[in-house]
Amino acid sequence: MTGEDSVQPDRSLGSQASRAAAWSGVSTVVLRLGTLVVGIVLARILTPEQFGIYAVALTVQSILITLADLGLSADLIRSKEPERIAPTVATLGLVMGTVMTAITFGFSTTLAALLGSPAAAPAIAVLSFTLVLAGATVVPYAMLQRRFQQREMFVVGVADFVVSTTVTLLLIAAGFGVLGLAIGRVAAQIVSSAMQFALARVRPRYGIDRSILRPVLAFGLPIAAANLLSWALLNVDNIVLARVAGATALGYYVLAFNISGWPMSALAQVVRSISLPYFARSTRGGEGLAPLTAVAWAGALPAGAVLAALAAPLIEVVYGPKWLPAAPVLAALGVYGSLRVVFDIFAGYLYARGRSGPVLVIQIIWLIVLTAAMMVATRAYGIVGAGWAHVLVAIVVILPAYLIALRATGVHAGDFIREAWWPTVATVPAVAAALLARSLFPAALPALLIGGSVAVATYGVLMWRWLGRRVRDVRGVAAATASEGSRG
Repeated sequence: MTGEDSVQPDRSLGSQASRAAAWSGVSTVVLRLGTLVVGIVLARILTPEQFGIYAVALTVQSILITLADLGLSADLIRSKEPERIAPTVATLGLVMGTVMTAITFGFSTTLAALLGSPAAAPAIAVLSFTLVLAGATVVPYAMLQRRFQQREMFVVGVADFVVSTTVTLLLIAAGFGVLGLAIGRVAAQIVSSAMQFALARVRPRYGIDRSILRPVLAFGLPIAAANLLSWALLNVDNIVLARVAGATALGYYVLAFNISGWPMSALAQVVRSISLPYFARSTRGGEGLAPLTAVAWAGALPAGAVLAALAAPLIEVVYGPKWLPAAPVLAALGVYGSLRVVFDIFAGYLYARGRSGPVLVIQIIWLIVLTAAMMVATRAYGIVGAGWAHVLVAIVVILPAYLIALRATGVHAGDFIREAWWPTVATVPAVAAALLARSLFPAALPALLIGGSVAVATYGVLMWRWLGRRVRDVRGVAAATASEGSRG
């Protein structure tokens, strides 16, 4: 019996996935609330320009860190022989992480200059050390995900947050400025990396098995490239804005992007934590995809839409009037965040079916089209144009592309329309209620509290019965899948 089999041996796949989703949800909510509080403190201390400088450094780190994984964690999660391929995966991850750290550290000044923010070079150099740490922890991270050990991932996340926050605030108080943020991130990742090994009960084992090297890379490299492109998509706006609009404008934009990620990141994290292992073990093809997507859409769409409706009062209350130029951007990014949750589910399903190639193609198309749209929209409309460029490209180009890729697996667009039409309709009166409250109460705090409460109440009344039925449908498919698996 392997280590993963000894974890929760008597639980069905549906039970494991449900429990993992619950822990992932708790983890995300708690950590996002903590991050929100720290973000508010930092926004009161730092200037928009400093936010922009750190965003440039973090953009470089976020894009390159995907290469340290090489798509290996996804292959380990879905593998039928995880113990056999683990040493090869560990070796590839460590080597790639080390190489990326050396290159990024050595060329930090050049990278900062290319992105139009020379002041970001020291932070880029410091953050480069997270790349080798990410490469070294590919195996324990994958094993925690494979076993649905989201409780352990929550413990790791809490430790990461505490260390990062403590070190960052102490260094900023000592006058380190932006560099304090970078050092805090590295310190936190050192601690979380050690904890992943301990909680996953994984000993570092290295070696190359040539018989599995080719299939491991054949599956992982397209995923690594797709992940790289996905992170590039999340950060191409930062790159364009840094060069076209400057660090101060980028600071406003980054704040809006971070706010838009509050509800979306919570949903997306739950989706990512369970979708790949769930669909990889499912024996029913795409039967559970439409109900799961509909449930996620029922949470993502109203969250993004209400966030957009109440953008200005939210920013004024939480961050202060000096950040109000970010409000129009938040209105666009709230809608965009809703779509990204759905795209995450689609990508997880395609990965689980071994179809990493189509996801890579979609990411390439996405990056090319979005970069062109961002260049045009930013020059014409500034940071607001950058926000709406995301929405336009997602709806016109990426959604149809994913539906075409899913159709090749036997999943049709009509399945999603039948499942998700009611949450879409129910969002309209909820947003209208938020806008009405905002017009009746000009002061920021009453508009935010009353508008948000009325919107949630309106949506809840309309959706209560629908959501209950859909959650039962998803659990029913999971239970049937587990039953069939046990009989097989």
